[in-house]
Amino acid sequence: MTISLVDAESVLAVDIGSRTTRAHLFDVVDGQYSFIAAGSALTTLQVPYRDVSEGVHQAILELQTVTGRCILGQDSRIILPSQADGTGVDRFVVTYSTGPAPRVIIAGLLSDVSLASAQRLVSTVYGQIVESIGLNDRRKLDSQIDAIIQANADVIVIAGGTEGGATRSVYKLVDMINLACRSLTPDQRPEIIYAGNQSLAKRIKENLEKWTKTTVAPNIRPSIDLEDLAPAQQTLNATAGRLRMRCMPGLEALASIASTPPTPSAFALGRLVHFLSRALDPSKGVLGVDLGNASTVIAAGTATSHAINVFPLGMGRGAAQALQQISLAEITQWLPIPIAESFVRDYLWQKSITPDLLPQDIETLAIEQAFARQVLRLATQQFQARYPEFDRALEPIVGSGGTLTQIPSAQALLILIDGLQPVGVTTFVLDQNNLAAALGAAASFNPVLPVQVLESGAFLNLGTVISPVTSAGYGTPVVRARVEFERGNETSLEVNQGSIAVLPIQAGQAARIHLQGLNTTLLDPRTQKTSLSFKVVGGVCGAIIDARGRPLTLPVDDARRRDLIKNWSFNLGG
Repeated sequence: MTISLVDAESVLAVDIGSRTTRAHLFDVVDGQYSFIAAGSALTTLQVPYRDVSEGVHQAILELQTVTGRCILGQDSRIILPSQADGTGVDRFVVTYSTGPAPRVIIAGLLSDVSLASAQRLVSTVYGQIVESIGLNDRRKLDSQIDAIIQANADVIVIAGGTEGGATRSVYKLVDMINLACRSLTPDQRPEIIYAGNQSLAKRIKENLEKWTKTTVAPNIRPSIDLEDLAPAQQTLNATAGRLRMRCMPGLEALASIASTPPTPSAFALGRLVHFLSRALDPSKGVLGVDLGNASTVIAAGTATSHAINVFPLGMGRGAAQALQQISLAEITQWLPIPIAESFVRDYLWQKSITPDLLPQDIETLAIEQAFARQVLRLATQQFQARYPEFDRALEPIVGSGGTLTQIPSAQALLILIDGLQPVGVTTFVLDQNNLAAALGAAASFNPVLPVQVLESGAFLNLGTVISPVTSAGYGTPVVRARVEFERGNETSLEVNQGSIAVLPIQAGQAARIHLQGLNTTLLDPRTQKTSLSFKVVGGVCGAIIDARGRPLTLPVDDARRRDLIKNWSFNLGG
């Protein structure tokens, strides 16, 4: 689709991360939206500035230097809209992932129904669940009220009661929360989101509104076998955003000139993934992964459903939380060189305290990449446990985050493969310019922009990865591959279990791949196919057959394991 000059709008997108603030400029070039350039600066929420707008200002100044385009006026404010002399921009959007996570209490009836849905709802935002109240809670009433009071929560999410279902149990739950709110001073009372039986909503809102701000959202569990989080997710995002704005000086001023309310980066990524899942092959779905400093976000979408999960597991500030769930042995198993566990532990804890710390040598770089693999693995396992309908056969997979974008492409691809362990045929794409959140935010008012920016090559095609599923033993032939090139020449090879093979397809080169599974090997678990034929365009890492098996099991012997890890990296060009 070609954009007319009348419809063309330049867009400035700012993403305020926990460590880095980025400013991205999008505009129309030759009738198509393109990513023009980016500027970055350290986020200034903490001392000495304690104001996010300073980091935004510095990032835009760098963007001006790179592009030569005047975006800020003499008063240092963004020029909106663009002027006849080419200065300024037409639209301005803000996304953010920094700031204190709202403290949330979830309340519901059954732990495996409404409470489970409430937990999944909160996991879609940068929130921290500090208390859970349910019907099967064995604590006495006064103990539950004390728990609510002592939780010092910002929000209480109340779920429970299918449409036309329970009433008395829900009222009983609400009465208890009402008592707790009345026991707190007005400035201590948490906001409440009611997302339960809608026939009770009016009465419950009138009851709770006397003491604290109460918002009614659609029922997240309208029936016992149906969960619908999307409508309530909008409400929770708006509430969480309003609460975070109070703790993020400077954000309110940016919001006053933005085209849309500031959007959590995770929500924007989820919107982009959902958008792509409908625009691309709906039968395959899309997976988006953001390996961040403070958290890891996984978003998945198909033609019929989509989900997003924010995990408090990160490469910097989120390292401490990750280390509570990941053993040192799980991290050191990925090291290609011998490093003492004590050194690994000390380095990662230091990262959690000083997230700006960068690897200085081969040892610390190896630790970070090993840690990234295990953080991705843990997040993926938890995501699949919560959303079993999304298997490991989604395609394409979009990866983002500084850990992945600041290293060679082959290393980034291997980290993604090892961490996510997909099956079947998957195309890996790297968000090398950290545009996913910006495109997701812009999609709300300009759906053409993200499509055309993606088509322009702003994202990096890492390569197509074929991951067969087999029970064959190590060294057994599992895949026979034949590659036909456009000029008519072809090449063949056989791949053994336990190895990674790179097919001789150059970046940007088109070829047709013919695959035959050997020894009961499945090439596509979704269709149970043992043979495949398809056309690919080579990524920067070409096309790869990962025949190491699923789940990927590493040898126990230290020397053999390290040799294998080195060989896998060498074969991929790392």
